[in-house]
Amino acid sequence: MAGEIASQQQLRMGFARWAMVTVPAILFLGFLSGKMAGPSGNGRWYQGLAKPDFQPPAWAFPIAWSILYILLGVALAMILNARGARWRGLALSLFAFQMMLNLLWSPLFFGAHQVSAALVLLMVLFVAAAACTILFKSIRKAAGWLMLPYLAWLAFAMLLNFEVDRLNPDAETFVAPVPQAEVIL
Repeated sequence: MAGEIASQQQLRMGFARWAMVTVPAILFLGFLSGKMAGPSGNGRWYQGLAKPDFQPPAWAFPIAWSILYILLGVALAMILNARGARWRGLALSLFAFQMMLNLLWSPLFFGAHQVSAALVLLMVLFVAAAACTILFKSIRKAAGWLMLPYLAWLAFAMLLNFEVDRLNPDAETFVAPVPQAEVIL
């Protein structure tokens, strides 16, 4: 009937329906962003750059981002399911904005080789994601908690990006040497 309050089971089902859309959508967008960037960690340009000693191995990045995108998708589903919640519209707009910034980083860094601009983008992204986390937490505490690993990873990504920028002041114009085939006579 109209005007009835939804049961707990109906609320859970609503959340599950949202999560079945948001989690794959965010994973797909992350994958698409990486593909738009061209060669990333395995590209000649990136391989030729000096990197900090604390940089994780290349295989860790897709695993970390997949986990983070799943957490973001679940947090987003919680907020989408919180119909009528105060600040919901603003939280969703801020989430979309920070997600757009997130998806622009790989093409900017790996595709355009704009290391310094990518660092500035990460700083703006971190602020937007932190504000989004605060709003999410005010709507659904669990959604805010799910955003914290993302914030931690963004802080780490800023440090990595900063160090790559510091170690490679010519990164924007750097051209990696072409590997030469060894000829044995």
